[in-house]
Amino acid sequence: MTYEWRGPVRPSGRRAGSGALVAISDLHIHYQENRRIVEGLRAESDDDWLLVAGDVGEVVDDVAWALGLLAERFAKVVWAPGNHELWTPRHDPVQLRGEQRYQHLVDICRSLGVVTPEDPYPVWEGDGGPLVIAPLFLLYDYTFRPPGVTSKEAALERAEAAGVVCTDEFLLHPDPYAGREDWCRARLALTEERLAALPSDARTVLVNHFPLVRDPTEVLWWPEFALWCGTEATADWHRRFRAAAVVYGHLHIPRTIHKDGVPFEEVSLGYPREWRRRTTPPGRPVRIQLAASATPTDAR
Repeated sequence: MTYEWRGPVRPSGRRAGSGALVAISDLHIHYQENRRIVEGLRAESDDDWLLVAGDVGEVVDDVAWALGLLAERFAKVVWAPGNHELWTPRHDPVQLRGEQRYQHLVDICRSLGVVTPEDPYPVWEGDGGPLVIAPLFLLYDYTFRPPGVTSKEAALERAEAAGVVCTDEFLLHPDPYAGREDWCRARLALTEERLAALPSDARTVLVNHFPLVRDPTEVLWWPEFALWCGTEATADWHRRFRAAAVVYGHLHIPRTIHKDGVPFEEVSLGYPREWRRRTTPPGRPVRIQLAASATPTDAR
């Protein structure tokens, strides 16, 4: 496994009209500085596709505004929800919770022409294609635990002792499921079935808010936060489902990791206090790197 640290890179040298597959996440437009960045986002070609890997905002109207704006500027926008879109903050006039909130956002996206995890997967026919673009909604199940910790309860106790408790515990309601891990299991089963039904030679780009493998969480300043960052159940999905690339956000650590030959692209903008520290201009979508060939499905 190799690591390549970088900020978002602007594509260059592309022929006019050729199009590119680009991605961004964690726009967090309740910050005015981030909202202005979104207002300035433009495609570099009429054929560019934009993959948005979650955390556009917390208020439904904000999410609709941003995705609608981007849908007007890119040939196709593909959205996978983050945890912030699923929050039910008191100041949001839309007080839907859990599955109902998610379905409401799906309906809004469909009205805007934005592809969601509930829609047929579109096929990218540009450079590197054909590629099945699969937006995923999977959540997490508290299995990214510290070494030696064998239960969710013990892991949460350790995190609380370290002063680390994700806001999801208060604002991300799993209704009608008993817990977020139960919702995660349901989403895993549904999504795995859809991906397994793809043609056996179809290469994919998997787009999920949370990392599909645990490796990216190893550099977290507070390692206890990994509990809210994914599930061990997807550790082999990049191999099983022939990923040419995996796109994710959530960690606010933009970089590329190569695992089993597959680029894993963390494409977040993040909070102003984070992007101000970077040397690259904020808000430039990342052009997605692609593996030279799909990894074998039996390499597990």
